[in-house]
Amino acid sequence: MSMPLALASLCLLLLFNGCLASRQNIFGQNKEWGLNQLEAREPDNHIQSEAGVTESWNPRDPQFQWAGVAAVRRTIEPNGLHLPSYVNAPQLIYIVRGRGVLGAVFPGCAETFEDSQPQQFQQQQQQQQFQPSRQEGGQGQQQFQGEDQQDRHQKIRHIREGDIIALPAGVAYWSYNNGEQPLVAVSFLDLSNDQNQLDQVPRRFYLAGNPQDEFNPQQQGRQQQQQQQGQQGNGNNIFSGFDTQLLAQALNVNPETARNLQSQNDNRNEIVKVQGQLDFVSPFSRSAGGRGDQERQQEEQQSQRETEEKQREQEQQGGGGQDNGVEETFCSARLSQNIGDPSRADFYNPQAGRISVVNRNHLPILRYLRLSAEKGVLYNNAIHTPHWHLNANALVYAIRGNARVQVVNENGDSILDDEVREGQMFLVPQNHAVIAQASNEGFEYISFKTDDNSFTNTLAGRTSVLRALPDEVLQNAFRISRQDARNLKYNRQESRLLSATSPPRGRLMSILGY
Repeated sequence: MSMPLALASLCLLLLFNGCLASRQNIFGQNKEWGLNQLEAREPDNHIQSEAGVTESWNPRDPQFQWAGVAAVRRTIEPNGLHLPSYVNAPQLIYIVRGRGVLGAVFPGCAETFEDSQPQQFQQQQQQQQFQPSRQEGGQGQQQFQGEDQQDRHQKIRHIREGDIIALPAGVAYWSYNNGEQPLVAVSFLDLSNDQNQLDQVPRRFYLAGNPQDEFNPQQQGRQQQQQQQGQQGNGNNIFSGFDTQLLAQALNVNPETARNLQSQNDNRNEIVKVQGQLDFVSPFSRSAGGRGDQERQQEEQQSQRETEEKQREQEQQGGGGQDNGVEETFCSARLSQNIGDPSRADFYNPQAGRISVVNRNHLPILRYLRLSAEKGVLYNNAIHTPHWHLNANALVYAIRGNARVQVVNENGDSILDDEVREGQMFLVPQNHAVIAQASNEGFEYISFKTDDNSFTNTLAGRTSVLRALPDEVLQNAFRISRQDARNLKYNRQESRLLSATSPPRGRLMSILGY
């Protein structure tokens, strides 16, 4: 008996090691590509829907694979609905322009938005006991219960330009453009995050519609082939692969309704046009007398004050900012923060621009996602001081304007030296030095970072690493005089953003290659 047991144990050990090695290979193979050359990229894939456009950057691009990230830009036309879906990685969504609503569905959370129900109906509902009908799909009893039910759903959040939205992996969400101009959003997916237990291929699972794979343009050919062969599941949403009769029984609906869920003949793609207007339960509805924006801003300010108060209490108690596990549940979590408002800037230079940061201290859910973001506005010809990120990769999207961007690796090689234009995206790897100078038109960007509390070290300005070094260290390191060392340390009194005016002793700046 001991020999079979030992053999079985050995087999299990080999199987476990094989799985572990396979997973390490999946998540490590992208690191084999050397960071010898980066480039600013525009979206590679384009999908036209009935009421919008979805564009994605090729996730198989070496620099995206190396960082383990993916990105999508989605444009939703007025009265357009992006169908409910979820992805296999945590994501940050930045609203570039427009306004709308977003609904996120967290498992196990109550449906806190509901219409009022007549008391008579409530009493009647309590007295009824559900007895599945033996009719086809059990639709008899279902129709009776469904006809009189009032609308009830989870919380709806209004979104606007400048919002950063955080969503965990696997959380289903939908969005709707209730404004008068296109709603444009850029999504960042962190595929290397611990929440992704699959491979580093971005996967979007739709709950409705017949969408194309936004990360795989070749999927359209596969879809057409399935339709020609009459295969089941050509609706391309998660209901499509189930047997229709079994699905009807599971939902207690008739087979025709189940077939509608499978969307086998739906050619509208992933963003559909709403017939009439989308009506849902919301405190910001049209019946609220136009108070939605004001109430939303007040709610956001109150939430920010509560977050700051919690931080002060933790500091006073010496808690080091650690969660106690009950401070905020997903059901009541704040998912968004507006970083487009100039009054919310964390760094501001009247001659150079402003920077707003959102991390775990501003939006607690980011601690769980291990992500953060930075929104920057550079005025004409202003310089974002040369710097590096201590603990994060950064994927930067150009919102407006142009800028010359340089990224330098550990060998002193410039692996990116390009004029970045609106709509392009580029990678700044961890510890790689980067500098950017806006054009005459200025430059606006959003930077997604792979840590919930990203740290930045600067190479110029009031808080630079050079200013923290002793004069004699600089003298010997650069072979310069003491006066030149002093000038190098103190000629720039600005911090993160530098004005376009050239500082004195430009010869010293050339020593560092600026």
